[in-house]
Amino acid sequence: MGTSGVIGGERHWAVRAGVGFWRGAVAAGVCMSVPVVWAAAVGLAVLCGAEHPWSWIGPAVIVCAGTLALAQGVCRAVRSLVARWTGTAIPGGYREAGPVMQLSTGYWWNGFSYERSRRDAVMDQRMRLWWSDPATWRDLRFAVVAPFTAGLVCVLPPAALAVAVLGLAGAGPAGSGTAARLTGAVALVVAVGLAPYAWRSLRRVAVRFLGPSSAMLLAERVDELTSQRADATVAQAAEIRRIERDLHDGAQARLVALGLSLATAEALMDRDPEQAKALMREARAGATASLTELRELIRGISPPVLSERGLVDAVRALALDVPLDVAVRAGGPLRLDPPIEAALYFGVAELLTNAAKHAGAHRAHVSLVRDETGVVVEVEDDGRGGADARPGGGLAGLRRRLAVFDGTLAITSPHGGPTRVRMAVPCE
Repeated sequence: MGTSGVIGGERHWAVRAGVGFWRGAVAAGVCMSVPVVWAAAVGLAVLCGAEHPWSWIGPAVIVCAGTLALAQGVCRAVRSLVARWTGTAIPGGYREAGPVMQLSTGYWWNGFSYERSRRDAVMDQRMRLWWSDPATWRDLRFAVVAPFTAGLVCVLPPAALAVAVLGLAGAGPAGSGTAARLTGAVALVVAVGLAPYAWRSLRRVAVRFLGPSSAMLLAERVDELTSQRADATVAQAAEIRRIERDLHDGAQARLVALGLSLATAEALMDRDPEQAKALMREARAGATASLTELRELIRGISPPVLSERGLVDAVRALALDVPLDVAVRAGGPLRLDPPIEAALYFGVAELLTNAAKHAGAHRAHVSLVRDETGVVVEVEDDGRGGADARPGGGLAGLRRRLAVFDGTLAITSPHGGPTRVRMAVPCE
């Protein structure tokens, strides 16, 4: 049993070393491609310049433009390799081209200049974006830095393996053969030892030089906050319309009917006391119904139990009114800012309602946990599954409401169930 474990461990190490050799060779080739091609292009320009004093200008322009284009392709390949090998996504951050439209004069406007044809407008737009985009020059900087950092580190295991093969294969019977064997053995140990780790330098260099700059992060944050503000405005307007509709169709209509009943009862008080008493009883029933509707409306805006006893007790009270067998687990009392508590409470209410009405669930489980970064609420049901955040749906609206507080909504709902929804909101 011990022998099989050793063999399995050696096989595992051999696989790691083999994968490391392959990744290191690929990473080194990608990082070294720009200087190799650039050196070849410069050599071609020099040869052209030797024939005629000014013949080097054309090749030099081609070298510069080709270097920029190749640098961008190399950086895209590096981002793809890093994401595939390590799971680290590095955004490109390239500027997006705006629309190209034709004006009434017949000319085409690309955001920078007027052109006679759409093709010329698109080419001019691409060239201007290419030269003015900071991401282009960031890619060029990476193409210059990567060969001397990640490229040299990644090439060590393949180079050491080549030295080991040459040393062990070219060893002779003399003393030089012993030295060659020793050199080859040392190189083999170095190659196998470095192979699983050397290629990882590509990730560190890529994150350092290809990651978004502070200006890019600030611009993305501004766009995100702008979108959140728009979503919050839309949600607030929809909530105000809902309250107005409920008041108009419910309590207001009942109060109008109550006023008419009282006026009629007052007119019938002397002539037909019994009819007046019946109208008074109807008016009292209408007042009771109006009071009930107003209480439900207030509970829908801000549940009293939420402000009085906190999120955990409010969710437990909500679980009693849901036609499901709901178990609520909490790591302790949670007192959060009122807007955050309201967002999480109504999120739980919507998820439990969806589980009962649409998923055909019988049981649900609600978990409320506070960790170092914020509060996490998970709702799981045994329904049929298949839930997703469709545009304009309730889950999409819930995601927008949580995004106002930098919160996230993660949905796991395979067909056949179960459905698990995780709401996380950062807080102090």
